[in-house]
Amino acid sequence: MPAPLPHLVLASTSTFRRELLARLRLPFDVARPDTDERPRPGEAPAATAERLAREKAEAVAARFPGALVIGSDQVASCGDERFDKPGSRAGAIAQLERLAGRTVVFHTGVCLLNAATGACQVRGVPTEVGYRRLTRDAIERYVDADDPSGCAGAIKSESAGIALVELLRGDDPTALVGLPLIALCAMLRAEGVPLP
Repeated sequence: MPAPLPHLVLASTSTFRRELLARLRLPFDVARPDTDERPRPGEAPAATAERLAREKAEAVAARFPGALVIGSDQVASCGDERFDKPGSRAGAIAQLERLAGRTVVFHTGVCLLNAATGACQVRGVPTEVGYRRLTRDAIERYVDADDPSGCAGAIKSESAGIALVELLRGDDPTALVGLPLIALCAMLRAEGVPLP
């Protein structure tokens, strides 16, 4: 008789992360992590993403003492600038005007925390995205069609945003959407979760 599956909890209310995790066909619960997502002074974007992934998992772990808790976070950067979720149509248009013709690095951190043992695995998975040169008209059509106001870098690559891209470079296509499943699968296997 196979061992029972461990209780998995996704420390996120993101529908994108929930849909990605559902691909693994493992039962899981969702819990909102209450964390301060501001970067620390002098903190590199990759370090921010990894720290916040861990802090999100830790924020939820106390409520689920026997669970494997998954946290994830993403920080977009271009040169020395960070690009958070634009939050509005005008913000998305402004971000896309700023990023058109440039390469953005999306730093995605993922954490798997065993709430029972305290064992914690954290990985960072970067993805480079080359944005095409874009006219204001093309930007407005995209923003009105896809509403990327809740996405760092103002792009939904899993949707119509792929039309804005001229290159994607990274080790895990799901990292760009917000939850690096290749890294997460390795972490789950290390905790004894049976995956194909």
